[in-house]
Amino acid sequence: MRKSWILVCFINFFIASVMGLLLRWMYVAPLEGVNFQFLMHGHSHVAMLGWVYLMLYCLIFHFFVPKEAQQKPIYNRLFWVTELAVVGMMIDFPAQGYAFASILFSTLHIFCSYYFCYLIWKDAKPATLPEKKLLRTALFFMVFSTLGVWCLGPAVGMLGKESAFYQIAIQFFLHFQFNGWFLFAVLALFFKQSKINIEEKKFRMFYNLFVSATVLTLALPVSWSLSNPIFYWINVVGVVLQLISTLFFIQLIRPQFQTFFTPLSSLEKIVYRFALFSLALKVIIQLVVLVPELAQVSHEIRNFVIGYIHLTMLGIITGFLFGFALQNDFLSSQNSIQKWGTILFLLGFVTTEILLFLQGIWLFLNKGSLPGYYQNLFLSSICLPVGLLMLTIGVFKLKSKFI
Repeated sequence: MRKSWILVCFINFFIASVMGLLLRWMYVAPLEGVNFQFLMHGHSHVAMLGWVYLMLYCLIFHFFVPKEAQQKPIYNRLFWVTELAVVGMMIDFPAQGYAFASILFSTLHIFCSYYFCYLIWKDAKPATLPEKKLLRTALFFMVFSTLGVWCLGPAVGMLGKESAFYQIAIQFFLHFQFNGWFLFAVLALFFKQSKINIEEKKFRMFYNLFVSATVLTLALPVSWSLSNPIFYWINVVGVVLQLISTLFFIQLIRPQFQTFFTPLSSLEKIVYRFALFSLALKVIIQLVVLVPELAQVSHEIRNFVIGYIHLTMLGIITGFLFGFALQNDFLSSQNSIQKWGTILFLLGFVTTEILLFLQGIWLFLNKGSLPGYYQNLFLSSICLPVGLLMLTIGVFKLKSKFI
């Protein structure tokens, strides 16, 4: 693994977290000359494409591409072109929002992702059926999600940004990025890391149910823009299938999980538990949202929306990515700065999630704002960039496992 790649991923994540901290400060005291919406676009694009996408790029390359194929210079070139697109979005979105330059860099990133899919599909050699099926499905969902992006132009041209078509196109992209590409890639890496021997028949049941659930649960964000009872019932079926697939997943990993889990360091155990707990919590929240009244407020109350997105992005996806990095010495649980950086990041995430969901419940109960809510949310959020800065410094100093 190239040290420069991992370092760039953590620098991107740190910058995205600083942008997020500034967004939360703007609720406490406005920043003159800073456009909230533009900064939010920059924060979300850098977090998704500069952190999660590129970290998955690194790990998929490292674990699934054979050593001889890793020697191809195209992977290194593609990484840096993709990072160029991320830096472009990092600068242009906060400055201009959706404008010519930011759209140009976003488009460049999409074409880079297409080429990455082609290379991995051709070169990757997953060792088992679960790894192969999950990895290829992740790549499919990555490409499939971009259909939503290509629909944005026609949606704006024909019906405008307030139209249902435009909103559904955005939700289509986000849904299949988070629940498709990111989650399936993480599961492929988890099965690779755990080396758990899976009964093929049970895996196929889990896989078919999980893919079906991923497609069907798109109905919930669609229902926010198109009011029709059919979308509610499609989502119900999707959530039920997701619950059953989760139970199959537990059955698959439980018999040999201790064999994987016992040798891990205490920090690695904490991070993996954190990621698995976040995954369980996501399934529970989707079950709760089956109550029609809660389905509506889950979209209308912004605190719930942000809390849920961060649960998926920082809790599940980042939790697993940290676990993989620690287990393979791309981060070190023995390095005190990285150990405390990880703990501080997790502490910041947990406290901000509690505040976001508590405030959402308060608004749902018509009780207004929690006392000192925005100040406390900002103070808790400081832990995230500080923790990531410590991790980034630790990666810079780390020598093992890198070339």
